[in-house]
Amino acid sequence: MRVLIAEDDLTSRTILAALLNKWGYESVVTKDGAEAWEVLQQPDAPKLVLLDWNMPGMDGLEVCRRLRENDSTTPAYVILLTVREAKGDIVRGFEAGANDYISKPYDHEELQARIGVGQRMLELQDKLAERMRELQAALDDVRTLRGIIPICMHCKKVRDDQGYWKQVETYVGEHSEAQFSHGICPECTKSLYSDGLWGGQ
Repeated sequence: MRVLIAEDDLTSRTILAALLNKWGYESVVTKDGAEAWEVLQQPDAPKLVLLDWNMPGMDGLEVCRRLRENDSTTPAYVILLTVREAKGDIVRGFEAGANDYISKPYDHEELQARIGVGQRMLELQDKLAERMRELQAALDDVRTLRGIIPICMHCKKVRDDQGYWKQVETYVGEHSEAQFSHGICPECTKSLYSDGLWGGQ
């Protein structure tokens, strides 16, 4: 998994990148909030973000706010890195859109654990998004059956979206989970098996 580092201190950036590499992550390193925001606008932007609060120009809170203003089905998971420990500051961080925070100087094992939580949350998020896509596809199929269905007035075959004519049961089976069992209705039974049709045989 790729992890974005946004940290203005060179030493801290270097240490974070080395730790992430050691733990099996690929790091994308930026030196301030503006550069981090530019990376986050890319289609393949990392979804896990280590974001320093205090940076020149655009700080970590502003990056969080901009991220949360974006309408995304798979939003980034942001861990805020900060020397601030006051309850009010922590609340401000969460209100800005951070998912988690860790105080500097941070314990390496704690940081690894918090990153692991973020990774699991993103994986669950991806699975949920995939289920939503599958559900939408199923709903689209249902809508097809609710629309106007071209049907032959003579043989009763149905024309599909590709222009092919199919038996009703084939068409319905392809667009729903319905299954068919065949039988003979009373009118057809009377028509097929009456004495008049078979000449009394």
